[in-house]
Amino acid sequence: MSNIATSSGGLDTANGKAWFTQDRFGMFIHFGLYALGARHEWLKNREEFTTEAYQKYFDNFDPDLYDAREWARRARAAGMKYVVLTAKHHEGFCLWDSKVTDYKVTNTPYGKDLIGPYVEALRAEGLKVGFYYSLLDWHHPDFPIDTHHPQRNHPDAAKLNEGRDVSRYAQYMRDQVTELLTDFGKIDVIWFDFSYPRRVHKGLPGKGRADWESDRLIKLVRELQPDIIVGDRLDLPRDADHMPDLVTPEQYTPRVAPSVAGLPVRWEACHTFSGSWGYYRDETTWKDAGQLINILIDTVSLGGNLLMNVGPTGRGTFDARAITALDTYGDWMRLNGRAIYGAGPSAYKAPNGCRFTQKGNRLYLHVQTWPFRHIHIEGLGRKVKYAQFLHDASELHWLDPDAEVDSNIGVAVGEGILTLELPVMKPDVVVPVIELILKD
Repeated sequence: MSNIATSSGGLDTANGKAWFTQDRFGMFIHFGLYALGARHEWLKNREEFTTEAYQKYFDNFDPDLYDAREWARRARAAGMKYVVLTAKHHEGFCLWDSKVTDYKVTNTPYGKDLIGPYVEALRAEGLKVGFYYSLLDWHHPDFPIDTHHPQRNHPDAAKLNEGRDVSRYAQYMRDQVTELLTDFGKIDVIWFDFSYPRRVHKGLPGKGRADWESDRLIKLVRELQPDIIVGDRLDLPRDADHMPDLVTPEQYTPRVAPSVAGLPVRWEACHTFSGSWGYYRDETTWKDAGQLINILIDTVSLGGNLLMNVGPTGRGTFDARAITALDTYGDWMRLNGRAIYGAGPSAYKAPNGCRFTQKGNRLYLHVQTWPFRHIHIEGLGRKVKYAQFLHDASELHWLDPDAEVDSNIGVAVGEGILTLELPVMKPDVVVPVIELILKD
């Protein structure tokens, strides 16, 4: 894969952003007042709460079991290398002691900053630090009511918008981003979420770069943190002269690697363990172990990173279901991590039911659907010098095109094909990985 470097972003590998494609796997954390409602992070929007009705969550927010060190330890144990936390989600509530709002954690019963301990804990575990900052704000008095606002169906929505000044709100965002990028040391990633300029609801326009004043905002970010990786949801131009730092497909795995103007880009798929980002007590669509591991494999095989989300409870803990999912990753990554870290796409075509990742002369075959006795791989005939399962380094035998085989029970090996001989029983690994060491 070729590399590009532009002043605005792109797949640049010769600077402070090169760590990203090496690390491959991160944790997203969605935490806010909605954890108390425990029924989706868009609770205020979905149920069209007024600010007054939503106040009960602010008045009772007290995550007394919050332990940033525990969050960081669990991320590291799961094999994750960086973490992105919602410093402010769409509800407008801030997890740090912002000087430009009263709608912040230090004014709740909890009474303490959450961001400082989070940053310190990540650094103590050797993890990179990321912030998510919502461009939407359903609490701020200058944020105009629009298609995503909880009061979008209020009969007097247009009248309620009178006097709201989105330019004042844009300045408020710059003030808060300045706090986040100056008060907590080096920050490695910032997610801005999200733009919707073409979504109109009952005559209420959506919002994009003109509303956020995105050019001024990203200029500020780059001045404060030159090496930071910035997400692509500011509605900025996307072409060969304006390459984003990071493309962010959400809740799906792309069929092919994303690109901009036909050029490769740094990208990261973000997913949830279940169907929501915030803590949802009664949510039932939790992914099984195979789905969790295969999402990671599919993403890295296309050259992307995976940002997998946890929604802590209102007391600040990861619930048992989230811990089980994290343990699934940790157990698999402990044995198979070298097929992920620093690995990426391969020019070789993986057989059906499998994916390839590659790092140098080591080709990793992720066997997502276990076959009976053999896997036939086109283009690898006579090119492999050793093969083994990655989880236990147990040798695997193979047949090249010129192998002698029994005419009755032998496996016919076509020209250019490598045929791996497998045990009938699938190893006790969610997705077994075969490490193929290629000839020089």
